Amino acid sequence: QVQFVESGGGLVQPGDSLTLTCVISGSTFGILPTGWYRQAPGKQRELVARIGGSSGSTTYADSVKGRFTIFRVNAGDTVYLQMNKLTPDDTAVYYCNDFVKNRSWGQGTQVTVSS
Repeated sequence: QVQFVESGGGLVQPGDSLTLTCVISGSTFGILPTGWYRQAPGKQRELVARIGGSSGSTTYADSVKGRFTIFRVNAGDTVYLQMNKLTPDDTAVYYCNDFVKNRSWGQGTQVTVSS
């Protein structure tokens, strides 16, 4: 069973940076096409960045384009989300998952941007 464990969230001020980490285990499908999602209070979960499996191509939501960068290391077992110029609108719980076929969700990591 594929498992995702997210970490790296915290409380930061507007304009700060954070890097989130997603550790993937249990995959027998090779390098998973992985996405970072977020869910703010009272809102639906949204996909903010994704990275292809074999291709490694990346795509971003308009709201984070130019500020967030998704990348992977360790043969695909770890996927990062580098977040720069954070704003209060980025406050949410962040999750990672297979963006082609969502699997069981992890606990997520809370990111709070506040002055």
